[in-house]
Amino acid sequence: MIPKAKALDLIAIYLYICKLHNEELKYIIQRYTNNDKPEFTDQEVMTVYLFCVQQEQRFRVSQIYAFADEYLRSWFPSLPSYQAFNNRLNRLSEAFKAVAAHSFTTFVPMECNTDVSLLDSMPIITCSGKRSGRVATEITDKGYCSTKSLYYYGLKLHALAFFRPKRLPFPEQVVITPASESDLNVFRQDWGSIANRTFFGDKIYHDANFFEDLAINANSDMLTPVKGVKGQADVIKQRDKAANDLFSTAVSTVRQPIESLFNWLIEKTDIQRANKVRSTKGLLVHVFGKIAAAFIYLIFNS
Repeated sequence: MIPKAKALDLIAIYLYICKLHNEELKYIIQRYTNNDKPEFTDQEVMTVYLFCVQQEQRFRVSQIYAFADEYLRSWFPSLPSYQAFNNRLNRLSEAFKAVAAHSFTTFVPMECNTDVSLLDSMPIITCSGKRSGRVATEITDKGYCSTKSLYYYGLKLHALAFFRPKRLPFPEQVVITPASESDLNVFRQDWGSIANRTFFGDKIYHDANFFEDLAINANSDMLTPVKGVKGQADVIKQRDKAANDLFSTAVSTVRQPIESLFNWLIEKTDIQRANKVRSTKGLLVHVFGKIAAAFIYLIFNS
């Protein structure tokens, strides 16, 4: 048995997923087999996963299944074997992605400043850079995380988030790429046409020509800490140092909350560690299922 408060959360997650299934998910996970109406439904698979990650801090599929098998049998009497549960779960990566996207677009908090966006990325690590990456090689590769001074194999999670005064920023969009992909390239490809916006990023987003064009054509500005100019005379560096340091500190202060957002996501879901994942579909469930669980929690508790 589970406590009454958690039972209410379980019901709320199930009803939320059923509503989304009727509106959208059924078209994403449409079945073309004779077993198109399994006893243990896709809605139940997703509910078990989201509840166990969100409420029980069970982050690995084996832990999720073990908890469901011991404590949730009365709620889900048709719970299949572990292998069948894992196989069913791996079919639902696109559904979890849709749940996460729905959370971002439907529940934007009132206090969000939709004219100001923060940008950053974080690693999703399948194994250390000292080893050879063998999992999901079609979507992962080797990259470097400067924050952790770490080479790793895996993905990079890029986030574009609305600024919220004195609160965690709220994601507008997330994008996953192989670990080696540059943050600047992702911005150019995915967010480089957003108009009437002020973006705050780190030094990796420094591209004077691109952002001058963005300001002219889309009325959007990118603010980053001041990047040193190669070959610039020391006298000029010293002359501008105070103003540049003040500006850089101001920009870093505004964008710092997105680092807190990533830390919160890691704390709630352990999303950064994907070393137990063994397939591409499993890795996608790991990423989007954890994001969906975290932001459903945020929505239900806002």
